[in-house]
Amino acid sequence: MDHRDPQLDAEAARRAARENASIQSLVAEALREATDLARKEVALFRSEMSHNVKLLVAGIVALMASSVFAIATLILLTDAFVDWLAVVVGSDALASLIVAGVMLVITLALILYGRSKLSSATLEPTHTIRSVERDADVVSHRRH
Repeated sequence: MDHRDPQLDAEAARRAARENASIQSLVAEALREATDLARKEVALFRSEMSHNVKLLVAGIVALMASSVFAIATLILLTDAFVDWLAVVVGSDALASLIVAGVMLVITLALILYGRSKLSSATLEPTHTIRSVERDADVVSHRRH
């Protein structure tokens, strides 16, 4: 014999239904807020990246402009040096040859330096390779 009150059972069922509905609404609200937050984060990311790209482009343009001025300055300084040296050595041709020879030596040194920095061994990620090999050793020792 069951001595439970049907009214109490109905009330408990209604309370359980409200709690389930309440949990469902909380989960739905949490999902909506998470989606909204993700959208806002993506919008912030896009805005920040757009700003960063604009700064990068501005920096590149400034470097290119400064390179043009640096080349013009180098030409003017070289010309002035040739003129000064011509007075010292007494010959325009000899002064031009001396300055051209010095610039040729500097150019060759820069080419050799640049080429050594661009070698294929330089591009090899040696630190990463060593790190991966160490990680592999650690993992293989743990298995044994």
